Amino acid sequence: MRLLATSCLWLLWPLLADAAPSAQAQREIRGLMDALSQSQCSFQRNGSWYPADKARAHLQRKYDYLLKRDLVDTAEQFIDRAASRSSMSGKAYRVRCPGQAEVDAASWFGGRLKALRDSGGAAH
Repeated sequence: MRLLATSCLWLLWPLLADAAPSAQAQREIRGLMDALSQSQCSFQRNGSWYPADKARAHLQRKYDYLLKRDLVDTAEQFIDRAASRSSMSGKAYRVRCPGQAEVDAASWFGGRLKALRDSGGAAH
């Protein structure tokens, strides 16, 4: 009986796992990446500063990794699991934009997500 239950669980596991991000979540995540790419901001990771295009490439690799493992369903999860801190060191990422105070990347991306949603930009 136990073997049958275990076998059934393995067969059902793909159905029980989280689904890929919805179309809206994918648009929001792409919108967050675009906001970074189009900004004049620098991105700090593990003590070094990178231009926006290099930061986007790094975050895209992290996002692709999470997608392959079905670990990201929402823009909030993308921010928390990919865009907030180093997976290696655990150190928070930082964003520095001209004329603005340096902030944690989680706050910066959270602000961009709110702006996307308020403008309806992620829903089109």
